[in-house]
Amino acid sequence: MAEPGPSPILFRRNIEVDRSKVRAFVRRLRDEVTAGRAFTCLLTNDAELRRYNFQFLRKDYATDVLSFPSPSPDGSLGELAISVERAREQAAGFGHSLEDEIKVLMLHGVLHLMGMDHERDGGRMRRSESSWRKALGLPGGLIERSARKRDTSARNMRERRKPGGAQGAA
Repeated sequence: MAEPGPSPILFRRNIEVDRSKVRAFVRRLRDEVTAGRAFTCLLTNDAELRRYNFQFLRKDYATDVLSFPSPSPDGSLGELAISVERAREQAAGFGHSLEDEIKVLMLHGVLHLMGMDHERDGGRMRRSESSWRKALGLPGGLIERSARKRDTSARNMRERRKPGGAQGAA
């Protein structure tokens, strides 16, 4: 195997984040998760993620992370783009730091770059993300959160259908 190459991280102007923590995590992902294969990560804003989301997926809204797999002969996995605005909002909602949320998003994106797809793989990516998240000391991951959100929505729907609805018993 070739010597591990750099994994560049690009910060758009006015992105306020602890860059040394983010760079250290990129190195850790490359060394531990991707087996030395490099990737590029852009930290930017909602407007840019919305533009990419529309351009590549025809979805007209900002999202938190996009992955662009493009394996190359030099071993690079591809590129990620993360909205720091989305990450900041999500971090506040989940009660952890902005840097931790960026790490969660980055791990999720890297797993996509490695060919995983939580919508089609029967739970393989969810299990991998959960395992890596624990090994890397990260808070709950994206797949785990969406499963909880679906469970909560389903539970709320069931409660509304019960006689007495959400008011419960007196």
